[in-house]
Amino acid sequence: MQVSSFVDSTFFSLVIFPIIIFAMRLCDVSLMTIRIIFVSKGIKFWASVLGFFEITVWLIAISQVMNNLDKPLYAIAYALGFATGNYLGAFLEEKIAIGVNLVRVITNKEAQPLVDYLNKEGFGVTSIDAEGSKGPVKIIYSVVRRKDLKKIIDIVNEFNPNAFYSIEEVRGINKGIFPPQNVNFRFRNKLTRKGK
Repeated sequence: MQVSSFVDSTFFSLVIFPIIIFAMRLCDVSLMTIRIIFVSKGIKFWASVLGFFEITVWLIAISQVMNNLDKPLYAIAYALGFATGNYLGAFLEEKIAIGVNLVRVITNKEAQPLVDYLNKEGFGVTSIDAEGSKGPVKIIYSVVRRKDLKKIIDIVNEFNPNAFYSIEEVRGINKGIFPPQNVNFRFRNKLTRKGK
């Protein structure tokens, strides 16, 4: 009886229930963001699993809003959950950091110390001589895990702050030389392989 009266109370209707709608929307939009990233990376299985939970939570949330159109607070909670869910989803995607990138560095300075240091840190590096618009340059290529991207850019900036570099997403790789993996990354690797 007490539970029933609490659920029917004004406090539940105006405070608790909007928070529940907000939390459901936050959850489903975060799942949607990660699912879209998984689809773009070719991780089909896990994208499907997330899609199931995403749409289930969304249906529950939207049905509560549509059944209570006389309560604008529910719609506001729904919209706030959507906005916050986008932010949280992008934040989670950065933390998960699935995938690999190609880093291309072009420098007119002596590049061998940088190449040697990157090799020492466990990065695979290919360097070639090239001709730039202002004379000879060295082009350094390295395919790195996304989670190592900041580290390699910091190294490049330390050795040559004026070097030009560009970063591209790599859809797939075969073999390669990478720094040793920690346990968390091994799990992410399994996740990627199982999804294909």
